[in-house]
Amino acid sequence: MLIFNRFTNTVLLDTKEFELKDYNLRGVNLEDANLRGVNLTGVNLTGVNLTGANLRGANLEDANLRGANLRGANLIGTNLRGVNLEDVNLSGVNLEYVNLKGANLSGANLICAILEDVNLEDANLSGANLSGANLICANLANANLRGVNLEYAILEDANLSGANLECANLRHANLGGVNLKDANLSGTILRHVNLEGANLSGANLICAILEDVNLEDANLSGANLSGANLEDANLENANLECANLRHANLGGVNLKDANLSGTDLIGAILEDVNLEGANLRGVNLRDVNNMLRL
Repeated sequence: MLIFNRFTNTVLLDTKEFELKDYNLRGVNLEDANLRGVNLTGVNLTGVNLTGANLRGANLEDANLRGANLRGANLIGTNLRGVNLEDVNLSGVNLEYVNLKGANLSGANLICAILEDVNLEDANLSGANLSGANLICANLANANLRGVNLEYAILEDANLSGANLECANLRHANLGGVNLKDANLSGTILRHVNLEGANLSGANLICAILEDVNLEDANLSGANLSGANLEDANLENANLECANLRHANLGGVNLKDANLSGTDLIGAILEDVNLEGANLRGVNLRDVNNMLRL
């Protein structure tokens, strides 16, 4: 049953199988409403207050939730495919196993949100705040993460292949085992990040900041790291075959047992670098700055 109070602009709804497809609920107060299993396909929920609402198992495909407040809402098992969540407040919300494929989350507040195993393929998260968020095993393939704040976020074993992370903030993030194949990380801040065993083959890391990063056992074959700052990074046993490291700063980097065959190091800074056991076959060392520690 749906009850609307026009004086308080409040909706009271308590049902499991209510049909609201294509309704216009713009600006309505749905705080603590029970919308479990409700069909909200294509509904206009712009600016709606859904604080503490129960949306478990609801279908919100292609709905417009721009500017809505979903803080404390239950979204477990909710279908949010293609939904507009621009500038939405989702801080601390549990979105485990939710389908957000192609969703628009630009500018959204996802601080400390739980996004484990979430499908965010092709989603737009540009300018969103995901600091401290849990994105373990999340699918972010081809997602737009330009300018996103992922400081202290956990992205272990997440799929970011083909994603755009240009100018994103990934300081102190955990990216162990992440797939960043062909991802765009140009100008991205990756200070103190854990990328152990990560796949960065073919990635664009032009002018990226990778100071003190752990890239042990990482795959960087064919990656473009020209002008990148890798000072004091750990690249032990990493694969850098045919990577572009022109004019990169490799001061104090650990490249023990790394594969550098065919790597372009023209104009790179190699002060106090550890190259013990490294494969340097076919490496271009023209105009390299400072001494190598072999």
